[in-house]
Amino acid sequence: MTDLAAPDAPAPAEPTAPEAGRRPPEPAFAPARATTAGDPFPLGATVLENGTNFAIFSDNAERVTVCLFSEDGAREVERIDLTECTNGVWHGFLPGVEAGALYGYRVDGPWAPEAGHRFNANKLLLDPYAKELAGPLVWDESLFGYRIGAGENADLVMDERDSAAFMPKARVVSDRMSPVNRPGVPWPKAVIYEAHVRGLTMQHPDIPERQRGTFAALSSPALLNHLHRIGVTVVELMPVQAFLQDQHLVDRGLTNYWGYNTLSYFAPEPRYLSAGDRDEIRETVDRLHEAGIEVILDVVYNHTCEGNHLGPTLSWRGIDNASYYRALPDNPRYYDDLTGCGNALDTNHPRVLQMVLDSLRHWVQAYHVDGFRFDLATTLGRLPGGFDPRHPFFQAILQDPVLGRLKLVAEPWDVGPGGYQLGNFPAGFSEWNGDFRDVVRDFWTSREGTLGPFATRFAASHDLFGGGHRRPWSSVNFVTAHDGFTLHDLVSYSEKHNQANGEENRDGHSDNRSWNCGTEGETEVEGILALRRRQTRNLLATLFLAQGVPMLLAGDETGNSQGGNNNAYCQDNEIGWVDWSRPDPDLVDFIRRLADLRLKRSSVARAEFLTGRRDERGRPDVTWFASTGERMTAEEWSMPHVKCLTVRLSPSRRGEPVLAVMLNGSEIDVIFTAPPGSAGWALVLDTADGERSEALAPGETCTVPSRSMRVYETRQT
Repeated sequence: MTDLAAPDAPAPAEPTAPEAGRRPPEPAFAPARATTAGDPFPLGATVLENGTNFAIFSDNAERVTVCLFSEDGAREVERIDLTECTNGVWHGFLPGVEAGALYGYRVDGPWAPEAGHRFNANKLLLDPYAKELAGPLVWDESLFGYRIGAGENADLVMDERDSAAFMPKARVVSDRMSPVNRPGVPWPKAVIYEAHVRGLTMQHPDIPERQRGTFAALSSPALLNHLHRIGVTVVELMPVQAFLQDQHLVDRGLTNYWGYNTLSYFAPEPRYLSAGDRDEIRETVDRLHEAGIEVILDVVYNHTCEGNHLGPTLSWRGIDNASYYRALPDNPRYYDDLTGCGNALDTNHPRVLQMVLDSLRHWVQAYHVDGFRFDLATTLGRLPGGFDPRHPFFQAILQDPVLGRLKLVAEPWDVGPGGYQLGNFPAGFSEWNGDFRDVVRDFWTSREGTLGPFATRFAASHDLFGGGHRRPWSSVNFVTAHDGFTLHDLVSYSEKHNQANGEENRDGHSDNRSWNCGTEGETEVEGILALRRRQTRNLLATLFLAQGVPMLLAGDETGNSQGGNNNAYCQDNEIGWVDWSRPDPDLVDFIRRLADLRLKRSSVARAEFLTGRRDERGRPDVTWFASTGERMTAEEWSMPHVKCLTVRLSPSRRGEPVLAVMLNGSEIDVIFTAPPGSAGWALVLDTADGERSEALAPGETCTVPSRSMRVYETRQT
């Protein structure tokens, strides 16, 4: 056996790692203040009389130190070890530390990446429970726990440089709770408006420039009036929790615009505060509540901004990598990347689950939000054997007295094995219905074989959501969302045009199910423009008249375009911002009419699934007719070339009219026969010609132009 300590021993091929637990030299601080044990609950920094209690979870740490900084965050002025550890929570009460103090952590423990441990006390770490951040993150090699450039196995070699100068600091704050008066919008009356805090208002001419791009702008009279006009009852905001600007984007002069790269689950993104005051969020939400509009947040608990094993050490990785993240079972050096973002938080760990629940409650209680949309929610419900709708994550939320009553929406997929879980989430969670998007796009581009799937999606996707005592609002329907084409671009581009992202147009989906109506991109040919306007109305009418919950992408009502970019995640500029300079009053008026129909007609927004069964008056809640006016047959449902359908919808409330929706998804004009209706039919909506009026007797015929929809109504006697 070779004596590796012998003088003639060969040098190692790679630099050796420093000893586990090696700490940076400590500056000459004043004598450490006297501390007491404090309390392990609650986690985070809690302001008390005469000081602050600090508590942080790390099951595998050997030493945890609070680092206090000067008011400007430039100098580390004190280090205090937390000597008490209760059930994995390190805690202590620091007298004299008041609200406003800046702090971070250094955490010692084993440096053993191959065993899943990446402790490095040279790195300043953000408190996972930090409620406010001070200062930016400045990219520097010292932010990485390993030595960049140390060879193929660089991540095994500890970096000894201090990262504090380049890290944002956490600020000690006191939460100010206040009463909340929620609108309580019933799910059947919900019309969701997906928006980006910054992008929605950056170019709005009627909002003061100093407020644009911030929470304050969301409650401006101009925007509230607009939301009322188009019938919005729920605003869904893209991520507002503090997020990281990716180094590869910064190096290319771009930014992480969307925000799906969380740096702190409790702190708001500082750029979204017009004056730096967190109260602005609550005040904005309260004003939206006064206007009858709820607010739900898009939250990203599936992964963090620390990336894969070659990412920076900013918080969770350095606090307790093995506890916070899902590792490959046979090689914990690497993460089980179920998200495509380098890592995945391990919601099977009780302390990680606690962090998520505490974060959700914080946003509800401190800022009064009304619900959440969970990004890549399949990851959150994964046990070691795969996705399970009975996962403790879902059970904990649904039984929680604060969270269980909120609007909860899952994005039902991730990139791991068996990741597409549409329809498999538990009752109490609604889901983004990606099948609705795809099938509706296919139907209106006249693809064959879509009639049956279209009818199923139009009727709230009972095949997906009909079990487990779920309701029609389990299906959140959409034809466009932030991830993909805008509605204008969906009918104007057949191919993606993402060159501005700097990835040679390789990013973004290629299967968009879009159609440019005859020419790629912008045009002045009136025939093409008229067809695009009709297709826009078709898609919108389908969205609003379908059972389930409609979600409208912000800007679609103004004809907003991203120039064919279907992945504007890094475009914090005119590409990604809503363009208010080309208002389309006709389109806004059309959406208003659709929203009014949905609000006033119980046949459109039912609380129960359509079954075809008759009510006490002998009327079936839904009947499907062929264009001939006869009931659809099983043979017709299976014919791939059939692209026409009439849907008769009965109301659930007495005295309301019955609706008949004629849909022609074919490339030719089709003669329709009006279905039975005792008092005849009056035209209320036409996607081909919005100005015309018409009355039909039962059995009378009319010509429905190609790729168009008509809605008639009548009253039963």
